[in-house]
Amino acid sequence: MAKESNDWRDLYKKNNEYEEEPQTHAGPVLFYTNIVIDNFVNPRNVGEIEDADGYAMIGDPSCGDQMKLWIKVRDGRISDIKFKSFGCPGAIATSSMTTVLASGKTIEEAKKLTDDNVILALGGIPENKRHCSLMGINALLAAIQDYEKRRPTLDTA
Repeated sequence: MAKESNDWRDLYKKNNEYEEEPQTHAGPVLFYTNIVIDNFVNPRNVGEIEDADGYAMIGDPSCGDQMKLWIKVRDGRISDIKFKSFGCPGAIATSSMTTVLASGKTIEEAKKLTDDNVILALGGIPENKRHCSLMGINALLAAIQDYEKRRPTLDTA
């Protein structure tokens, strides 16, 4: 049996219907890529999880971008992940891509995701929108932290 790849490009292809893999660019990205536009217009994993194992809210809607993120964990893997985001196209697209990349990962694998992983999977974003990618990763890490705090301890002596 072949070992499943954890490379973000393989996970991206597995979880998305794009025909081309994201391309890295030699120079700065000045405009949104088609992948960014698609994740803004058709965001993945939008919604809430009522009985979530972990939850986070990042940002402040009164002054800008905000993201709420819910995770469900089964057998140490993120089995379901949903988000609601308020903000610019970059914020929504990076929130969407964060959920795509985290879905199916173990908690430890998800903790290793970075804003660079999100930006690469989107084929790049303009430098002045790079802060948007941090919102998704920060929400993911906060939801994992919430999950770990809520999780019953194995030692019940």
